[in-house]
Amino acid sequence: MKVLVDTNVILDVLYAREPFVNDASLLFKYCELDQVDGYVSALTVPNIVYVMRKELARNKIRQLIETLTGILTVSELRESDLTNAAKTDIDDYEDSIQSACASRIKADFIVTRNLKAFKNSRVPAISPSGLLERLHFSQLGRPGY
Repeated sequence: MKVLVDTNVILDVLYAREPFVNDASLLFKYCELDQVDGYVSALTVPNIVYVMRKELARNKIRQLIETLTGILTVSELRESDLTNAAKTDIDDYEDSIQSACASRIKADFIVTRNLKAFKNSRVPAISPSGLLERLHFSQLGRPGY
């Protein structure tokens, strides 16, 4: 299964946001174990660094990027993503870019907590818990730590 992970799910892990951190962390574990083919848009990485800029020194930014790219595949941002995003019925342009990227890479789902933002997306949105539920039923178990 191929998924595009939205920025808010990654921030849930990085900020250990309760009650979301457990499901988001487990999703990362599935990606790390190659049980889910996890992608992130190239737009997400600088957005995360921007949001966390006050908490991160340069060496921490480097570590963060190395960790993310070790778990998730970064999908490049293409001109077609930008133009296709502008043609969608998604209100937030950043979300529409995520949707266009997910469509181009033929993702099965966009994993996000902001399901409402992706209601007009070609690629269906699913919450981390919803995806874990699907994985649980399809694989009859969760990965061990």
